[in-house]
Amino acid sequence: MTVRRVVPNVRSEAMRENREFYGLLGLEEVMNLGWVMTLASPTNPTAQIGVMTDDRTGPVVPDLSIEVDDVDAAHAAMRDSGAEIVHPLRDEEWGVRRFFVRDPNGRVINVLTHRREPGDVAG
Repeated sequence: MTVRRVVPNVRSEAMRENREFYGLLGLEEVMNLGWVMTLASPTNPTAQIGVMTDDRTGPVVPDLSIEVDDVDAAHAAMRDSGAEIVHPLRDEEWGVRRFFVRDPNGRVINVLTHRREPGDVAG
């Protein structure tokens, strides 16, 4: 399994203020669904931060997101280890397949992969 990126998530009701603040540090908005916004470095696009008001389908705002190339294998490994699955493995309407798991420190981790649609080119 390969990790593609690790993104800290910040719970906040101040989306615009966060965009402006992190913009001063060189991050730019690359995604905004209203309830979740991703800010990234234009020169290093895997350097990111997520800002969330809530989670549309999850029970909590996760502390961290880890994108992997095989979320089903990650889910199986976590389940088999006895880790607490906080949110079941599922396909979300915004194009990701994900689950939440609790780490040994009690932090909730959003483990995800972006789904490929028919006709997508591997990249």
